[in-house]
Amino acid sequence: MVFYKSTINHAMFKKIALAIAFSPRLEALICEAKRIKDIFSAELLLIHVGEKSPELENNLQQLLTKHGLNESQIKTIWQKGNPANKIIQTCTEENVDFLVAGALKTEGFFKYYIGSIARKIIRKAKCSVLILVDPLEEPTPFQRVVINGTQQDQTPFVIEKGLDWCKYDQAKQVFIVNEIKMYGFQMATAGEGGEEEISNTRRKLVAEEVAYVENILNKLDKGDLKVSIKITCGKWGVELARFATDTKADLLIVGDEGKLGFLDRLFPHDLEDILSDLPCNLLILKNL
Repeated sequence: MVFYKSTINHAMFKKIALAIAFSPRLEALICEAKRIKDIFSAELLLIHVGEKSPELENNLQQLLTKHGLNESQIKTIWQKGNPANKIIQTCTEENVDFLVAGALKTEGFFKYYIGSIARKIIRKAKCSVLILVDPLEEPTPFQRVVINGTQQDQTPFVIEKGLDWCKYDQAKQVFIVNEIKMYGFQMATAGEGGEEEISNTRRKLVAEEVAYVENILNKLDKGDLKVSIKITCGKWGVELARFATDTKADLLIVGDEGKLGFLDRLFPHDLEDILSDLPCNLLILKNL
């Protein structure tokens, strides 16, 4: 496979970690991590929390050798204890800036879910996190990518770094999805205005959200990427997941929502709408 030679003058990620378990998907996850390692010319670290035995070490080494990864290229850390805490701790101690992990398909249902360990990693890891729903032993680039463009503090960073990822990975189509704020639309249409007035109000709100994204894009180098701006109306997590499903996206890129407060723990957070039923692979970008 020929990888994209980016015109970006810095490495987006320098040290990648893969959280591994000795499951049937281990080989596919290793192949996916190798692909990302090669794209960014990064170091690769494997983290396993659990049993260590000569048999497991031998099995892992055979897989690494099979896919052209030798001991000089790979560091494996075996840990004991709480899986989420140990993975987060190891990423911090090893200065990891990108963590790869797998999601699971709910038995009997056509959806993927994030368990409590992965949720904790996503919330507390200082590095960016990629969740793979269907890793492949012959991985391919993510061709259709959806980036969250909803107005949030981190959105300019998410769009910039999301486009950087897409340039590295040679994405064929990039959608930046923003939303009309439901409360704003409801307030604007709560009066006695007729259909024409409501329609005009909606067009104005759409134009404002398009302009917000365009102002960010105008400051960035999009390279040869084909970028489209799409506007939805509703709760951003739900609408973003729905759009990714409808467009058959390979990758959904969002930002980190930061530390959750007391009310966030009581009520569903927007990101939880995505984590509870993943539409595709998910990249959570964190501004270190």
